Amino acid sequence: MMTYEDILQKDWYNILDANPSASLQELKQKYQKLALLYHPDKQSPDVPAGELEKHVQRFIEVDQAWKILGNGETKKQYDLQRHAAELKQKWPVDDHVCLEDMDWDDDDQSYVHGCRCGGEYCLSKEDAEENVGVICCDTCSLSIEVIKRS
Repeated sequence: MMTYEDILQKDWYNILDANPSASLQELKQKYQKLALLYHPDKQSPDVPAGELEKHVQRFIEVDQAWKILGNGETKKQYDLQRHAAELKQKWPVDDHVCLEDMDWDDDDQSYVHGCRCGGEYCLSKEDAEENVGVICCDTCSLSIEVIKRS
């Protein structure tokens, strides 16, 4: 029995060579094509054992993908969880900088670090005490993750 986490670990659309916007009919056609291609009973008797095992594993994955995407309710749940996981992905980080390596600006009461574009990364004293994390440059789209030394 697959756990909820197992279901989210794989890209079931990719396994069926399908797009998330594909209709149920398109998903069914993809499934049928791949199931016939990898079904153990459809394999040639002279296929090497290692190759046969790969085909069986692929067939099992294709079958699992269809069980999830072929059912309207499980497909809807999977799509919602997939979308939620995409939204939770981390912000892209261009560099890691130790808080101790940033300069202190007395006027602004913040930590600053120069960006390669000429702008600055600014981190307030409060933010530095509470939660060191990802900050963006005040001029460009680059970001850094500020970390504290242990």
